[in-house]
Order: sequence, then C-alpha cells, then structure tokens
Amino acid sequence: MTACCLVVGQGSIGRRHRSVLTRLGCAVEAVSRRGGADCHPDLTTGLRAATPDCVVVATETADHAATLGALAVGGFAGRVLVEKPLFAVPAAVPVNRFAALAVAYQLRFHPVLQRLRDRLGGAPVLSAQFYVGQHLPDWRPGRDHRDSYSARAALGGGALRDLSHELDLADWLFGPWRRVAALGGTWGALGIDSDDTFSLLAEFAGCRAATFQLNYLDRRTRREIVLNTAEHTLCADLIAGTVAVDREPPERMTVDRDDAYAAMHRALLEGTGAADLCDVASALRTVALVDAAERAAHSGVWVANG
Repeated sequence: MTACCLVVGQGSIGRRHRSVLTRLGCAVEAVSRRGGADCHPDLTTGLRAATPDCVVVATETADHAATLGALAVGGFAGRVLVEKPLFAVPAAVPVNRFAALAVAYQLRFHPVLQRLRDRLGGAPVLSAQFYVGQHLPDWRPGRDHRDSYSARAALGGGALRDLSHELDLADWLFGPWRRVAALGGTWGALGIDSDDTFSLLAEFAGCRAATFQLNYLDRRTRREIVLNTAEHTLCADLIAGTVAVDREPPERMTVDRDDAYAAMHRALLEGTGAADLCDVASALRTVALVDAAERAAHSGVWVANG
C-alpha cells in the first residue's frame, strides 16, 4: 500500500491501528493530545502536515462525534475509519465529503467468523447465543484498569459499548434488530463507574431470539457464538480458533490477533472485501441498540426499534 494515514488517538487501540497500517506499507502519522515527539498535538496540525488519504478516529467513544464533525467542517475528502462504536449515544453523522466512512468492527473479517457465516449459508437462525467476557484488569497489562476510558462512563466506556462487537455481528448475520430487553449495571468489584455486565434478549429480522452476555468479569476470557437453525447447530470459539457444526470435529484455524484489523484496513483502502465493512447504517443501528438496551434495563420493559 502507498496510502498516507493519520491515526487520531494513541491509546492502546490507536497504537494497534498505527502498527497494522505501518506493516501494510502505509505512511502513518499520529495525533495525540498527550503529545510525544512522534505525534502531532491536534487534528488540524496533523491534517495540514500529513495531508492523509485516510483518517482513523481512535479517540474515546465520547469524542467520536466531535472529531467527525471537525473533519467534515474542514472539508476532508478522504476515507475515514471510526473505532467502535460509532457514537456513545445516538447522533446524526455530519454532512461530509468523505470518500468512505466505516466503523472498525473488525471481527467481521475474523477467519473464524467468516467461516461460521459460510457454514451458515444464509439459513434462517432460530436462536443464537453470544458470549464475551474478559477480566478488565487483564485488558491492558501494566496499566491500572481504573485509569482507562473503559472504566469511565462519561468517556463512553463500559461493557455494553466496549464489547458491542457481538451486537454488530448479529446485525451482520441477521439484519436489523426489532426489539430488546436487557439487564445490566456495575455489579462487580472492579472500582469503576461504567457498566461491567450487560445481558440482552433481542429479536432480529433473521433471528427470533438472540441472547447476549457481555462482561468485564470473566477471568477465563471467552468469546463464543452458538447458532441453531432448523437443521444444524453451529459453534464458533474465537479464543480457541474453532468452528464446529453439529457433532463434527471442530475445524481449527491459526489466527494472528491483527489479521482481522489488516483485512479491514485493506477493505477500506483497496476495496478487497469491502462488502464486509461496517457501514454507517449498520453502525447507527448498533448505537441505537446500545441505547435501547440501556433504556430497557432501566425501565424493565421491551424497547422496539423505531
């Protein structure tokens, strides 16, 4: 690749994007409010110095809307990738001249999930179970988890938003959500003010009953999906790297943790596999589902889409 990319935000995810893009052969510059000899201090300076083909927005979730707004007002006409979720709360995407806008739900490109979708073959799903859990103190070794944005609700942290990959995967597999009920809150002893657990029961266009368990508490670290159709049961384990159908021996895959990121960036910059990118419409549905789940948990009633 010969693209020039500007990565806005140099937390752990921003550094990952920067590393992956560099390995893909891109010229990469960065913006960080924390400063640093190799970073521009603000977006305006970074845009002027780098004249990038692509901007990656990897700031805290609560800052995404403002950064997109600044890019739009500034007339940026390149490609934009925003870290997930698109927004912390439902909002309109600003009128812009972007060549493309996608959201970084890179698990759509994970080989295990690509294989799961292939084996599903478009069959209607009767029930689905999504489970993801990892102990938050293990996320960023060497850093106190209580100092991270994940621990702070005001910055858009919390299990529901941090782990919204599963909600996006359901949209990718089943289409739009129709209604949701939920329970969630800060129930553990992690010393954080964001939610550490959320459980959802939702109906989608292509799945009558999907359950989601998203948490910061699981000390084993698990990410698993189970789908039941009229003819088969399909299971994906992203930690073990396996896909199994019925009682068949699991199909195992060797996956580097950055493979999905690399495939996503190639899709945005080169068009290879672009159909699997999370577009604005899908991303906004997931933001709406997050908001609806919070309202459902607060009210104790079902919340419908629209």
